[in-house]
Amino acid sequence: MAASSTIEWTESTWNPMTGCTKISDGCKYCYAEKIAKRLQGTGHPNYLNGFTFTIHENMLNVPLHWIKSRIIFVNSMSDIFHEDAPVSFIKKVFNIMRSANWHIFQILTKRSERLFKLDRCLRWAPNIWMGVTVENQNYAYRIDHLRETGALTKFISLEPLLGPIQNLNLNGIHWVILGGESGPNARPIKRAWVENVRDQCVESGVPFFFKQWGGFNKKKAGRLLCGRIWDEMPAIKSTCVQTALF
Repeated sequence: MAASSTIEWTESTWNPMTGCTKISDGCKYCYAEKIAKRLQGTGHPNYLNGFTFTIHENMLNVPLHWIKSRIIFVNSMSDIFHEDAPVSFIKKVFNIMRSANWHIFQILTKRSERLFKLDRCLRWAPNIWMGVTVENQNYAYRIDHLRETGALTKFISLEPLLGPIQNLNLNGIHWVILGGESGPNARPIKRAWVENVRDQCVESGVPFFFKQWGGFNKKKAGRLLCGRIWDEMPAIKSTCVQTALF
């Protein structure tokens, strides 16, 4: 899909790849898998394979045709560093992001090992933000992989947060997103876990974005934390902003 997004920390989604494979605790109730299967049932051409990893060459140039600058979540329905993603195609995605430098692109992966391995052959730009998902303490090592990359803006998504994360090393990190799991099978989140991460961000001077408490009815649970909405964002690093030529 390439459309406006209801995700609170972005504006649009762009999916030159779809489908994924579950690799860690946070994947258990994957929202993208449910959406992919629903779209497969409607005959959507990009989801004929359901949630099987698939690349879409026809989607590559989409951001170049979006004239107005926007924040774009890349591969909301997949993982750009999936083991089946050819390096040549990953480089094509990066080429488009650099070319469409009037947009901000947000990439999020659980496959930090491959991110780290490919970092030297990727051409980073100020408008490409790189993040890793860390759902509990067991996956905090992903932050170390991220920290070693050449991305100019680095962020962490603690969503769904499934346990406490102590002594969060935020050196070199520019943004933290946190959220509880949502849906009928949502695993619980504890206020103490959220407040602890928030306090670590405040102490380190890192922007903190609290997305949701989650649960079966995420709208009812809302986003309030200690009486306020935490929707801080990282500073946008200078880049050559222009408008599309199409």
